[in-house]
Amino acid sequence: MASDRSRALVDLARRRQPHSAVVADTLHLPHRDAAFDFAIAIAVVHHLSTPRRRVEALGAILRAVRGQVLVFVWALEQGGSRRGWHVGHDPDVMVPWVVPGGPSHPGRADRTYHRFYHLYREGELERDIEAARGTVLRSGYDRDNWWAIATRRDGPTPSPSSPH
Repeated sequence: MASDRSRALVDLARRRQPHSAVVADTLHLPHRDAAFDFAIAIAVVHHLSTPRRRVEALGAILRAVRGQVLVFVWALEQGGSRRGWHVGHDPDVMVPWVVPGGPSHPGRADRTYHRFYHLYREGELERDIEAARGTVLRSGYDRDNWWAIATRRDGPTPSPSSPH
């Protein structure tokens, strides 16, 4: 089972059987608690604009899983990459995404959209997982991304609507 906010990505996943997918908001996942053995959240959490929303999203993902969760987020420490972000930069950025016109879309010009990214600092993903009532099993850095493997702690995980 997969979920994504993008209808186009959900339709793509549905065409690749035996996958099933639903359109869903990360903060309000439609899955019951502990419904899945594992979850993968790549390029999801870093698109949320506040620390609270990022922790709520991690909590929602952890609630849906009885096993482990793998999370990847963009790192602020990207000094060696083409983007060149580093600790001195603002961690909240708008990144252009260009949808090409070109030969496959005659007569259509390139379109540029700006997407929000929160660039995680070293240790921040682990702190957010802990705040979401998760336990980090392993974590690290890979190709301009911070990653963590986590499980939920015993006991109820706060729902997104509950105060923190």
